[in-house]
Amino acid sequence: MSILQDLRQTPKLGLLVGGAAATIGVIYGYDMSNIAGALLFITKQFSLSTSQQELVTTAVVAGEVLGALVGGWLSNRVGRKACMVGLAIGYALFAVLSAMSSDVPTLLIARLLLGLTIGVSVVVVPVFVAESAPAKVRGALLVAYQVATVFGIIVGYLAAYALAGTGSWRWMLGLAAIPAIIVLAIVIKLPDTARWYMMRGRTDDARRTLFAIEPHTDVDAELAEMQRAISEERGGGLREMLRVPYLRATVFVVGLGFFIQITGINAVVYYSPRIFEAMGFSGNAALLLLPAAVQVASLIAVFVSLSLVDRLGRRPVLLTGIGMMVAANVLLVGVFMAGQDFGGLLTVLGFLGVLLFTVGFTFGFGALVWVYAGESFPSRLRSLGASAMLTSDLVANVLVAAFFLTMLQRLGGAGTFAVFGVLAILGFMFVRKFAPETKGRPLEEIQQYWENGGKWPEPDAVGHIPAQENTEPAVVR
Repeated sequence: MSILQDLRQTPKLGLLVGGAAATIGVIYGYDMSNIAGALLFITKQFSLSTSQQELVTTAVVAGEVLGALVGGWLSNRVGRKACMVGLAIGYALFAVLSAMSSDVPTLLIARLLLGLTIGVSVVVVPVFVAESAPAKVRGALLVAYQVATVFGIIVGYLAAYALAGTGSWRWMLGLAAIPAIIVLAIVIKLPDTARWYMMRGRTDDARRTLFAIEPHTDVDAELAEMQRAISEERGGGLREMLRVPYLRATVFVVGLGFFIQITGINAVVYYSPRIFEAMGFSGNAALLLLPAAVQVASLIAVFVSLSLVDRLGRRPVLLTGIGMMVAANVLLVGVFMAGQDFGGLLTVLGFLGVLLFTVGFTFGFGALVWVYAGESFPSRLRSLGASAMLTSDLVANVLVAAFFLTMLQRLGGAGTFAVFGVLAILGFMFVRKFAPETKGRPLEEIQQYWENGGKWPEPDAVGHIPAQENTEPAVVR
């Protein structure tokens, strides 16, 4: 059965959850790329130095770190839905505040608060989707969030180009409020997840929600299994994440989050106009439409990843994407080493290098981060685990955003992409050693991988993976 057939059979509530998450992905992507265009005009209006340009870019990412640190605790405390409502409101308010900034300090504060909102969203959204989607389309819906993020990046570049003629950077930043209002209208009508209701002892609410998402399943049996899993789970704090058996899972998600960003993808997203300028391109059309074209190819790549992630598996998709990034870095190093006088074939090869780098990232790292963030921990640790993963991701993002322009000036293009190439190779080695293959595995079954020392337990005679105190397969979704 194809992914489209699976999605057509998904109940309306599941599709609304996916739609809300996707719209937040659009906002997230838009806010990643719109600064690339806006910065061209903010720099002129406020006479920003290179370090000040990095500071304006980094303010959002610094806020994202803070948001990711509290995102897991907040979603457990007030619920996934309440967080989603707050996110929609925050996105709208802080986008407008950014657009209305009259000086650099106000802009930095507005972007820091916007980043705080984004940081919470990158923790809560994958958990919300993972806990609300049937297992057979869970991977597809989580990857769909990345599809929406890439679409938002494209829209951000196109909006910047459309407004570049008048230098309207305020509109570039403020337009993010529109999809935020759409998210609010969708999310406010949704229930919370069945898992969160059960964690709070609200069994009737959990039953109604689970039946709305899985009308053909044995709801009482699934709730009983969910309750059994929750009752066996104690703690759910940071200490448990740092002890066996979940220490290995923690090392994996924190390491994966770090490699996703330190390999340089957001340097390309935030500073594409500067990279293309260094390759000899000029004019608003080249500096803003070429990055958009790169993201269109990236969007195609994520659709391919969407079609493969629940079929070939997580590991083959992820390793293939990282391999493409390594090859792209080799190409870019060669292009920049060939000389400073770009033109003709050299410029084309430089563009193709950026294209391959971005496509490789989106196919692998970009698509799978949301899958692994939602799948890697049992329910009591899921939000905290996602928070730890995304915090690591965002710390690396801060480093890239804060120092890329300086690296480009001091090391040149060849040196900068050589560094990213080495980091991509290290990321490939890390994923090959630590990443589990979770394709088609129910969430409660995945925790047994970590409890068994990073190996899948052997199935019994009829193919079931035995639970710790229950020989029935865990089918909780």
